[in-house]
Amino acid sequence: MKFTLSVAMNPLDQFTELARTAEECGFSSIALPDSLFYSEHVSAEYPYTPDGSRFWTADTPWADPLVAVATMAAVTERIEFYTSVLKLGSRNPVLLARQVGSVAVLSGNRFGLGLGVGWSPEEFEWCGAPYANRGKRVDEAIEVLRLILDGGMVEYHGEYFDFDKLQMSPAPSEHVPFYIGGHTEVALKRAARVGDGWSSAMMKFDDLRSTIARLAELRAEYGRADVPFEIQAVCIDRFGLDGYRAQAEIGVTDIVTQPWVFEGVGFGDPIGPKKDAIRKFADEIISRF
Repeated sequence: MKFTLSVAMNPLDQFTELARTAEECGFSSIALPDSLFYSEHVSAEYPYTPDGSRFWTADTPWADPLVAVATMAAVTERIEFYTSVLKLGSRNPVLLARQVGSVAVLSGNRFGLGLGVGWSPEEFEWCGAPYANRGKRVDEAIEVLRLILDGGMVEYHGEYFDFDKLQMSPAPSEHVPFYIGGHTEVALKRAARVGDGWSSAMMKFDDLRSTIARLAELRAEYGRADVPFEIQAVCIDRFGLDGYRAQAEIGVTDIVTQPWVFEGVGFGDPIGPKKDAIRKFADEIISRF
């Protein structure tokens, strides 16, 4: 079992010290969220809360996740990083390939790219990307990213993206894993077909179990049942050593957590209690797995 520390919604000036502490305590990875901006009004419901409302505000702190990874990688040596998840639909994949390749190389191949389509029409439209046909565009964008990141002189001629031969150097010396997010059937098929893993949002245990089972079915259908595949889980109703062992039994390989939440420490609180919570979690949970 891997354990990943999520730094979502914490003050940005705490990121480097949180990363150092997580590395010292045996966490495998740091997970970085993605939010481009907070629109005053949004024309779609947020898909991961019961009532469709956003659980953050206009003043909630966010950082560009790739910039944040570069900053934290510079002060650590072993811990890995991934986006959970980056909204690909509102981004140009050629420009993103340059950024991802740079982060992967400069971090010493310690970066994985968690990808999702995105849910907010405003994020698409105000960044110059159409909201319509977003799933098909993301499928092409993933192909573009993989093609460029694998290195060499490449070209692509699709319905949504088109370019002649180009090369970005240096290419990452190791495979950059793609972790696909989303709970819909389309998203699960995308993860099973092209992903190195699947990244959940907030889910209850029973829903998580059924989703993992469906992913196994889909991976078998695509002939990828024997390919290594990560299951990154944010489970909202199974905690503690027994709860995490139960998650492992249903196929979770990576538990994403914020240990200070269990200690009553808030996102905006000072970093000291958060570091104490990380150390306690490592002693009581990670060391016993």
